[in-house]
This record gives sequence, C-alpha cells and structure tokens, in this order.
Amino acid sequence: MVLRRRFWFPLGIAALFFLIYYSGTSHDIYNWAGTGKSTGKPHFEENVIDDEAFFWRRLPTHYPVKDMKPLPTGKPLKLPKIQKSFGKESLKDAAIRKQRQEVVKKAFLRCWESYRSKAFMSDELTPISGKSKNTFGGWGATLVDSLDTLWIMSLEKEFEGAVAAAVDINFTISSLETINAFETNIRYLGGFLSAYDLSGDQRLLRKAREVGDMLYKAFDTPNRMPITRWDFDYASQGGQQVADETALLAEVGSFCMEFTRLSLITGDPKWFDAAERIREVFEEQQSSTQLPGMWPFTLNPREKQFAFDNTFGLGALADSTYEYLPKMYALTGGLIPSYQKMYEDSMKTAIKHNFFRPMVPDTADILISGTLHTGKEGDRTTLDFEHQGQHLVCFAGGMLAVGGKLFDKPEHLEAARKLVDGCVWAYKAMPLGIMPETFFMAPCKSATECEWDEALWKRAVLHRAGEEDLTDVSKADELISKSRLPEGFTQIPETKYILRPEAIESVFILYRVTGRADLLESAWAMFESIQKNTKTSLANTALSDVTIAKSPPKMDSMESFWMGETLKYFYLIFSEPNLISLDEWVFNTEAHPFKRMNP
Repeated sequence: MVLRRRFWFPLGIAALFFLIYYSGTSHDIYNWAGTGKSTGKPHFEENVIDDEAFFWRRLPTHYPVKDMKPLPTGKPLKLPKIQKSFGKESLKDAAIRKQRQEVVKKAFLRCWESYRSKAFMSDELTPISGKSKNTFGGWGATLVDSLDTLWIMSLEKEFEGAVAAAVDINFTISSLETINAFETNIRYLGGFLSAYDLSGDQRLLRKAREVGDMLYKAFDTPNRMPITRWDFDYASQGGQQVADETALLAEVGSFCMEFTRLSLITGDPKWFDAAERIREVFEEQQSSTQLPGMWPFTLNPREKQFAFDNTFGLGALADSTYEYLPKMYALTGGLIPSYQKMYEDSMKTAIKHNFFRPMVPDTADILISGTLHTGKEGDRTTLDFEHQGQHLVCFAGGMLAVGGKLFDKPEHLEAARKLVDGCVWAYKAMPLGIMPETFFMAPCKSATECEWDEALWKRAVLHRAGEEDLTDVSKADELISKSRLPEGFTQIPETKYILRPEAIESVFILYRVTGRADLLESAWAMFESIQKNTKTSLANTALSDVTIAKSPPKMDSMESFWMGETLKYFYLIFSEPNLISLDEWVFNTEAHPFKRMNP
C-alpha cells in the first residue's frame, strides 16, 4: 500500500489511540468463562499483525489508495446501557437455567465430536452420512465458526486443539474457483477476530490478519469497491480486477464490523478505509432511492449506483447491511455518528413500509417483516407489498432492540417486541414447533382491526394460489389440506428448516434487553423442538419440510452456523447475564462477539 507523507500523521494518531484504548480496557486477555484466570496484556509477537512476506501482501496492488481514511480518534462515548440490570435469581430458577444450559452444551459437544472425527478441517459435516463437504472455500468453516463457541462454553481442551489446527489453514489456495467474499468475511475473519478478542491468543490474530489481507485483495479495483463473488485463482495470479456490475446489498454492505475491528486491533487503517468508502456511498444515496431511507436488494458497485433497483426489505439479500448500522455505532463507541443517522433513517422507513400485522386465530399483537416493490404510474410512485415472512428476517427484532436502547427509541423497542413475538408465534404455530424458511400470511385490515376471520383467510389462500374465484371454499380447503397450512398462513413456498439461528438470536437479545421470563420458556421450547426433530446418530440435520408432523424428511446438511450461531445463542440465553454482556460485546452477523470500545 502506497501512502503519501501527509497521511502518516493521522495513522500515527490512530495507532496511539488504539494503544491507549487497549491498554486502558479492563479486558482480561486469558479469561475463561466463569474462571477469572488472567495472564496479562497483549504484546504482539513478530509477524502477527504485519507480515510483508505473506502471499497476499506480495501481490502487486493495481489501484493503490491515495487518500487513506484514518481510524476514528477521540475518547469513546458513554453509551446508554443495552442490557437490563438483572436482580438475584431464585435457587429454583438458577437450577432450571443451569440444567438447560448444560443440555445445550452437551448437544454442541456431540456435534463437535462428530465433526472432529468425521470431517475435521473440512467446511461441513454431513450429519446423516458422516461425510464432509466444502462449501466455503475449503478452509474449515465449521472449525473457525466454532472457535468462540468452544471458548464461551469453557471447553478448554477442545478449544486448544481447535486453535492448533486452525493455525495451519492455508488461505493461499482454495477448493472453490469462486469465493463469496461476504461469507468469508463474516465466518472466517469474524470467527478469528472473536476468538482472539475472547482468548488473546495471538495465533488467532495472525490468522485474522491473513484472512484480512486476502479479502483486502478483493477491493483492489479502480473505485475500491469490492468484488463480492471473487475469482480466487485469477486474483492469486495478480490479475487486474473490476467491481461487479450487479451485487447484493448484504454482500456489499457487511464488511464494516470485521474490517473496522481488525484495523482497531492492529492499528492498520487500510481495512477501515475499505469499509468506510462503502459506507460513504450508502450514506450519499440513502435519501435518493426509490424508497428513501432504505437501499434496494441489488446494487451496481462498478458504477457506485446503489439506488436503481425497486425491491426493498430487511430479509435475505439485505439483512446485515441494516444490522451493522447500530452495531457499528456500539463497536466504535459512538465515534462515527453517521451510523446512528443511517440507522434511524432506514428504520423510520422500514417501520412505516415493511412491517405488517398478520391476521391470526388468537389475535396476537405481532409483526412480520415483509418485502416491498416500488413502481411508477406517471409521476406517482406505487408500492406493492408482499406479505411474506422469512426465518432469516427474524434477526430484525434483535437489531431494533439494540438500536432502541442505544438511541433511546421506544418505538423501536415496541417494534422489536412485536417482531420477536411474531417469530415465536410462527414456531408455535407449526406442527413440529419449528418455523419454515419462508411463508406468506394474511394481513389484518389495519394495525388495530385484527379480529380472526376464517372466510377472509380462505379468500387470501385462494388469492395467493392465483385462483380467480375467491369464494370457492372447497378449493380453499383443498389447498389448505394439501399444503398443510396452519390457520393464518396462506402459502409456505419453502418448507425447510436449515438449523437457522435468527429466531433464537432475537429471543436472546430481547431477553437480555427486557428480562422477560417468558422468553426463556420460548427459547427452551424452540430448542426442544429442534433437538427432537433434527437429531441424527451423529449430530443435527436440516429438515426439508417442517409442515409434516411425523418423521419430517431430513436433508443431510449441517451448516457451520448451527454450532457457530444457533447453539451459541441457545447456550447464552441460559447463561448468567454477564457472560458476553451486550454492554461490553457486539455480535457480528455470524454471532461472533467483538469487544466494544468503551470509555
């Protein structure tokens, strides 16, 4: 990287700020969960944070940065508390909580031991056939995703063995031709950074820096925008690259947490600079999209055109771009105020246009996050809303709970409550007690008029199926029976459950924010349903159809987020509230906790 002379001064200030911050923190470098063991402050060993001989650093830089953006400086702000102050729990409640936590831990350990014996160093274990497969570069995604879970669960022996293996991962070669830079960032870079933040093991920081150096090459384009589906072999041969003409919102907008944390730890601003350039484009175009305040699902990074598409939502294709807005504010101690404004502007639009109250038999006061398409009729903008729900978009309740506390937005906390309750309701409504991947529901007449109307629901089922005669009750009954639709649901296009974490993620966050005891019971019911129906002789597997009440078909798939996210959140909701406190840590979108900058 070529730096002009005048940029050394802010770099030095940033590095000095980092040292002051890190030396002043109360973080115990080696502190096993619940043990209080400590071995002192970090001292970076040779080649940990700077190794010019590393393969990805030796490649030529075709489009060097000429105006490096410095790391944020100044004392982190004293931000509002996110977590509720929990009182002393009764002996009975503590015993139940600890027993449940131990059951979750045993479920994780069972999966880990099967992965360790059957698929170690591969990306995933196939939990029925006991084979391995590589879906995320062939660099051991399950291994890296599980590092911080091992630490949090105080599995010391397993953690040490995992680290010893992880240090040998070779990020100069890949089993895949095309690498998803987004997935590599959140799983590998996020996993190594979190495990380092928790343990202080500098071998993990070195691996994080290696992944960071590799990913940084995907930003070596004429306008410094990233290539999200990256030709790994071409890049490794030093080829000149250009950013994609079409990319997904989430895959462009979700580098900031990992890149900023890596820059803060190492003092090297290059990763922060890369993420900040993306943020500036988002900020500049936020008010000029077809739904001002939000960004559409697809972008054009090559031309820096982030406002041309007409589909908007918080779910798949978009999710973590929005999720990272309040989390970046927390991570950087409020030193980048633009993240607050971007979050507040986007949620103002989302709350107005993207949430709907579904009509359900028990008239529950819940919300579902849907998808909006904009159009034009002359000079008028039209809005076409899809009353679709997704398991993935369940993350939004947790995001709004965090943002509501950070920025004193009671309306965000209220929306968070209704969204989380909506996801819990969807779990309970299904025959297995497990929510499907995607579904459609009949909306209420309004947010306040929501009495159950069976005839209206059946009309909505017919409409969703494309039937012309919306009064054909027998046809509606046939569709409901054939598709096994619970009352309120009008269609379930994707009936699978792939061991997703987003529902328990938001249940956990809302519990830490509010202390609502019913959320503990909801979490336990969710865990028992998942464990009962997905357990195999080796581990746990995805289900292809959660609408089938008995012996649901299995898919022989266990993505790394099962152990990296889902089981971690189940464990943490039954932990003491000070274990990974939301006032000290902030989770990336793969459930990897990063240490926050606090005063």
